[in-house]
Amino acid sequence: MKHLPNILSGFRIALVPLFVAVWRLGGEYGRLWAAGVFLLAAVTDFLDGYLARRYNAISNLGKILDPAGDKLMTLAMVLCLSLDGIIPRWIFWFYLTKEGLMAAGGLLVRATGEKNVPPSNFAGKTATFVLFCTGAALMIFRLPPTAARALMILAVLVSLTALLSYVPSLLALLKKRRTERG
Repeated sequence: MKHLPNILSGFRIALVPLFVAVWRLGGEYGRLWAAGVFLLAAVTDFLDGYLARRYNAISNLGKILDPAGDKLMTLAMVLCLSLDGIIPRWIFWFYLTKEGLMAAGGLLVRATGEKNVPPSNFAGKTATFVLFCTGAALMIFRLPPTAARALMILAVLVSLTALLSYVPSLLALLKKRRTERG
């Protein structure tokens, strides 16, 4: 049971190319099939977190695999939506930049010598939830372009709030590290 959360996260990462393939190659029902893969990924996201907490199987590897699975799947979803003109392309570039900044922040934390990867916070979990729900709605329903844009802009604002919520923690960690070095 100890490794099951990491196995689920790895499985979610493996679902990313399947998601893109069924979206792009699935024909008339490709979006619905992709939505099914996407929802399966969302279920594994919930399960791996639940199992890790329930069985005290939280690991540093899991702290990397779990958000990596979320980020890869959401980037794939936003890319597919933008390539098909359902949402503006700048939204994909926003998410790509945001995830790049988050990865750089994580590398910076590791470079300070910190062994433990900080866990996700409430704002990050909320942003992921909003983006997953928005993506699922846009895949399943053919919404008018204005409604699709409005939903995604809401998701962007929540994601921007989440990104900014990590800045104080990062600055505090860097200040602590600088103080320790003297």
